[in-house]
Amino acid sequence: MTPQPNPQVGAAVKAADRKHVFHSWSAQELIDPLAVAGAEGSYFWDYEGNRYLDFTSGLVYTNIGYQHPKVVAAIQEQAATMTTFAPAFAIESRSEAARLIAERTPGDLDKIFFTNAGADAVEHALRMARLHTGRPKVLAAYRSYHGGTQQAINVTGDPRRWASDTGSAGVVRFWAPFLYRSRFFAETEEQECARALEHLETTIQFEGPATIAAIILETVPGTAGIMLPPAGYLAGVRELCDKYGIVFVLDEVMAGFGRTGEWFAADLYDVTPDLLTFAKGVNSGYVPLGGVAISGAIAETFAKRPYPGGLTYSGHPLACAAAVATINVMEEEGIVAHAAKLGAEVVEPALRELAERHPSVGEVRGVGMFWALELVRDRETREPLVPYAAAGEANAPMAAFTGAAKANGLWPFVNMNRTHVVPALNITEAELKEGLAALDAALAVADEHVA
Repeated sequence: MTPQPNPQVGAAVKAADRKHVFHSWSAQELIDPLAVAGAEGSYFWDYEGNRYLDFTSGLVYTNIGYQHPKVVAAIQEQAATMTTFAPAFAIESRSEAARLIAERTPGDLDKIFFTNAGADAVEHALRMARLHTGRPKVLAAYRSYHGGTQQAINVTGDPRRWASDTGSAGVVRFWAPFLYRSRFFAETEEQECARALEHLETTIQFEGPATIAAIILETVPGTAGIMLPPAGYLAGVRELCDKYGIVFVLDEVMAGFGRTGEWFAADLYDVTPDLLTFAKGVNSGYVPLGGVAISGAIAETFAKRPYPGGLTYSGHPLACAAAVATINVMEEEGIVAHAAKLGAEVVEPALRELAERHPSVGEVRGVGMFWALELVRDRETREPLVPYAAAGEANAPMAAFTGAAKANGLWPFVNMNRTHVVPALNITEAELKEGLAALDAALAVADEHVA
């Protein structure tokens, strides 16, 4: 795992990237992507020999780290046996992946529709909900992210939606609970929960229950800020869906497969949705894979009626083989329990101690290996360290924090005025403490911008 510098190759990789690769979510001439030479475990390195501890898990998906040998071997074995096959056939790796996933999803979510990623999983979940109910509308929350495809971006509740939102996607938005920045003037978690549920039911009533196909929520919102729902909220949403005949969709693309210290975040709240979307951690992102776990009632809708949707690579054998190996590795190595233990015994105490010493930290929140630090200019007013959707000079404080983290060998997850602690679930305690020390140093730079 010792990086071997090779600046000449790095320069060629960078030049080809800048000439030909069109990057997502970016102004192409304003970015300077790092040329990465390799990765292993919780680290990656560049062609200059600089090594970084990855506190982002890629995009919160390398749940078992980079290059796990058992998963690499499973992909190689599958490639030697059958690289690909059309989705209409029964294939061993596809069947086994579906079985293993269904064994871990809550309730009766026993049918698995495979997609290529999380965004198209959301697309198909909402299509299923509309066809099942015969209704057009979807209720979705602010402070959420559901993917970059057309329907997924339209149910997203952050600024990435704005450029693609025509207002014609049949989406109605509501506020989910978030006590730190409450929209309900709540002072306790109990008040926030009750008022958020009252707001949601009022929204349902004024929109017309008979027009609403689905309510979609991230079980624990990811890039929007890792806001854990208060006790009783998801159960309350489940009750509202049952009351009004609405399909309850939980998006576990980021929170699923051990990220919260449970196989699925829904298990933290003892709630079962009608549809559950997944991707990312299902195979640690080694080969693109996503899917929808489907309840018995919705599966029955399509028992004798064709489901009008599919993908050429649905249940791709290589991706499914990687999923089978990943799930087995997570079981064999106790990775889910490991994430829960380190989260409770190492991450939470360390982050709360950092919050006591750094005036830029307004709030610490999270669970398992899924944590966020809300950075602020003023703890009393809770003014964010940078404005909402800040760019350019307005984002300078967060850019300075990010640069300081990288200078200390830590690659941080940064979104708006937050940094998230979301490393691989099998990170060691020593590696975790190394990253937290680098985070400590970077927060000192953020402190310089406190009012």
